[in-house]
Amino acid sequence: MAPFSLFNKTSDINGFYAMLIVNRLQILYFILILPMYLVHPYMILGIVIIGIFSQINLILFSKWFTSNFSGQGYSAFVQLFGERKFRFFVLFGLIPMLLKIIVLTLNYVEAIHQFIFPSMNMLWLVLAILLISFYVSSKGMENTIHFVVIAFLFSFWVILCFIPFFFPPFASLSDLYPLIPTSWSMNSWKSLLFLWSSFSGPEYLICISPWFKRGQTIFKYLTYGNLVSVVEFLISFISSLLFFGSNYLSKTNYPIVTMARYLQSPIIERIDMILLSLHMFHFVFIISFLILSFYGGIRIVFKRVHKQTTRIGFLACCAVIFTSIAVVNQWFWEPGIKDNLWLSLEIWSSSVTFLLVPALLLAAIKLKGRSLE
Repeated sequence: MAPFSLFNKTSDINGFYAMLIVNRLQILYFILILPMYLVHPYMILGIVIIGIFSQINLILFSKWFTSNFSGQGYSAFVQLFGERKFRFFVLFGLIPMLLKIIVLTLNYVEAIHQFIFPSMNMLWLVLAILLISFYVSSKGMENTIHFVVIAFLFSFWVILCFIPFFFPPFASLSDLYPLIPTSWSMNSWKSLLFLWSSFSGPEYLICISPWFKRGQTIFKYLTYGNLVSVVEFLISFISSLLFFGSNYLSKTNYPIVTMARYLQSPIIERIDMILLSLHMFHFVFIISFLILSFYGGIRIVFKRVHKQTTRIGFLACCAVIFTSIAVVNQWFWEPGIKDNLWLSLEIWSSSVTFLLVPALLLAAIKLKGRSLE
């Protein structure tokens, strides 16, 4: 039987893949629900401001890719932090990673359940989508990285379908006022936190930094990916405001998918079902990428990073992920709890990891440089 290799590197990848991965990680699920959590027109300016802060964070993060450590993989982190401390960091990082997989999977499956298969048990939908993700991830990290091109081509153009909502009879210009806030509340701060978490995801590039070609300017590709995300967020939010108005927007679940129901085509009757289905390519890529990252993290924690990956180990990891999702879906995924608890946990964990990972890496590189002087 051929060896089961998931993390073998046979070739370098260029920065173009970094751009696509950054963009798809930032856009994945939040674009479906983002408008209902921003609501107020002045959050248009909020998207731009948080996008700028995200860019500043990516400047810090890009220092990792220009260092001599980025291409060394596991050994680089051991040099920077020490083996025991690094294993502790990885163990701590597995928690937000598993949380992201659970929340994104259940929220996306819930959207499919609501708009496409309302009579089907959600657990069967979870199983079907996870089986696809498990299959893609079983092909290894390198093939999964290449799969981002397919995910991008099948999902990026969807946002262009909402351009008609910028014009009459859908649009009402008065819905875009006020652009400057006349008052500020705790909900406004929560909206900014939600936006910051929406821009998270690029920090997971540290899991695949050895695959990037040395000597290329990764920063510009991170910038392009972040810029495309800002544009997509602006298009989705502004079109939702023009269509629903701020008062009704907060009361609408999945506003982007709901808007798609009003798109007309002489060929397709339910465009919303097509768009949500195409979004699955995007979803499968991200979940497959996170599954492999999660499995890699487990191997580090249990000191098996230098040993050959095994089918049993990978299947055990997949079983843990499916069981975790099934348990949450069965007993803890209730109206009110899923929004107030699970989504809040995901927002906070994503915000913290996006803030800390680039800063922690930069600090470790600086300290290591001083110790060598």
